[in-house]
Amino acid sequence: MSLTYIILIVVAVVALWAIVAYNNFVKLIQRTKEAWADIDVQLKRRYDLIPNLVETVKGYASHERETFDAVTNARAEATKVHVDPSNITPETLAAMAGAEAGLGQALGKLLAVAEAYPDLKANTNFLELQRELSDTENKIQAARRFYNGNARDLKIALQSFPSNLIGNMFNFKEEAYFELEADSVEKEPVKVSFN
Repeated sequence: MSLTYIILIVVAVVALWAIVAYNNFVKLIQRTKEAWADIDVQLKRRYDLIPNLVETVKGYASHERETFDAVTNARAEATKVHVDPSNITPETLAAMAGAEAGLGQALGKLLAVAEAYPDLKANTNFLELQRELSDTENKIQAARRFYNGNARDLKIALQSFPSNLIGNMFNFKEEAYFELEADSVEKEPVKVSFN
């Protein structure tokens, strides 16, 4: 085999590897964006459930105006924070995590108010809304883990040799993790019981 063939084979192998590495980065970025879209869908579902939950509780506890206003305001703040999946930054994720933490705390207070009303706790509509909200919270957590897993895989590929050569050459960027702020995580989880 001549030296020319050996050089052509080496160049072909390197070119093939570069194509595979590039396509892997494209796949990782698209999976991360898809994972972010899953979070967005579940948050929208949560935002849509909240007004119905507030209205149901209002029917039984109309004098809890401050709590209702807190939930309504927290929901409004959370819906204002939108993160563009093509430009996710640690700052935008921190803003979203802060707004979501505020909404979670307000919802915890609303559900705690509901504990004082036995008729409300027995209301079929309220129980169904509470079940849907709980299911949505679980889906948000799963979507967040899925997003963070994809962001992790992208970070690993961008930091590992030799794939980092292709990542740097084509200017692929890491995605930030979606983490709750340390101050927003309560020491004890809010206990919600309707039984």
